[in-house]
Amino acid sequence: MLIAAVSILLGLGLLVWGADRFVTGAAALARNLGVPPLLVGLTIVGFGTSAPEILVSAMAAVQGNVGLAIGNAIGSNIANIALILGATALIAPLTVQSDMLRREYPLLLLVSVGTFLLLYDDELGRGDGIVLMVALIVTLLVLVRIGLRRRAHDPLAEEIEAEIPTDLGNAAATLWFLVGLATLIVSSRMLVWGAVEIATMLGVSDLVIGLTIVAIGTSLPELAASIVSALKNEPDLAIGNVVGSNLWNLLAVLGVPGLLAPGPIPPEAVTRDMLVMLALTLALFVMGRGSRTHGIINRTEGGLLLICFVAYQGWLVFEAHSA
Repeated sequence: MLIAAVSILLGLGLLVWGADRFVTGAAALARNLGVPPLLVGLTIVGFGTSAPEILVSAMAAVQGNVGLAIGNAIGSNIANIALILGATALIAPLTVQSDMLRREYPLLLLVSVGTFLLLYDDELGRGDGIVLMVALIVTLLVLVRIGLRRRAHDPLAEEIEAEIPTDLGNAAATLWFLVGLATLIVSSRMLVWGAVEIATMLGVSDLVIGLTIVAIGTSLPELAASIVSALKNEPDLAIGNVVGSNLWNLLAVLGVPGLLAPGPIPPEAVTRDMLVMLALTLALFVMGRGSRTHGIINRTEGGLLLICFVAYQGWLVFEAHSA
């Protein structure tokens, strides 16, 4: 078990580092080639923050551990809202002022409900994977359209553009892009191997491991990014990281296993875990939309989100031991 635990910890650390290098290289290269900074932020940076989840789910699906892939996607969305935004709001209440972000909330809610309905038959087929990947393309086009039609001086747009590197040449950007991608591939394989070994030794399902250890671990980049953004007084970026990551998790992280390893999924993933995810997504929608001028996630709401996350994790552990 020690080797498996070390593999998980080392894999998680390399995933975080690799994702950061991948995003830095890809974003700088795109900017150097003349891609507008906002589009870089909405597409490349959005993909990069979910790259750990995508690679882990792909590796798990290829190795036949579909429960791990499903748990990783759903669990990451739960962690993003309840753990990351809850912890961030406790540090600094998050006031939403971006028109772009307020328009993304309904999109996330729509995608969440649509994904739930798609998986309600407890099957993630190749057709479902195709639908999810097509929906990903449509969603990206919608986000780009929202970005291009934003009002002047939108806070989220300005915060995104400020985060894109401007001091990397094409050679250095390409190098970091390739190094980051290679690191993501190797570290995701290490993490999946360690997680499956731990699940086997403890006698719990791949789904539970995906919902707990793997989901929390692959959400660490978003946690760090959101806390840093809040401390830098960039609340729209803190929430934008989570909303964007959740969209990618539902459409790409679930879509990839559907294409690579179609088949049945654990029924509790739909009847238990996706319902929790939907409830939290609805709560985020209500809190984030707020009044006509802005919404706010205050410290009390942040505390409630954290309590929900701890209770959910406790529920999973209890059911795993009582099974």
